[in-house]
Amino acid sequence: VQLVESGGGLVQPGGSLRLSCAASGFPFSRYAMSWYRQAPGPGKEREFLATISSVGGSTNYADSMKGRFTISRDNAKNTVYLQMNSLKPEDTAVYYCNVAASWGNYWGQGTQVTVSS
Repeated sequence: VQLVESGGGLVQPGGSLRLSCAASGFPFSRYAMSWYRQAPGPGKEREFLATISSVGGSTNYADSMKGRFTISRDNAKNTVYLQMNSLKPEDTAVYYCNVAASWGNYWGQGTQVTVSS
């Protein structure tokens, strides 16, 4: 199983980014996918952001993300996306995609998002 995130970078407050996660090594279209993030600093835990069902018909978001973040997927490309709008400095974090299944719980290496002027 391999998950490779991309699309992070430095963005000004109010800006947008779209993160991608390319998956391989498992039947992508059969599994829900999720995004998490971990902010810098001691004691910061990995925070759930959003999840999307295997065929994309159902999504679920952390309450604090609703309206600003949108999760989507393209099963033909084995890729899950996170569109992030109206970014704030407190969105600065490493963003990870995740697949959790009976056969394992896998994470990518993460992509850094920094929101700063």
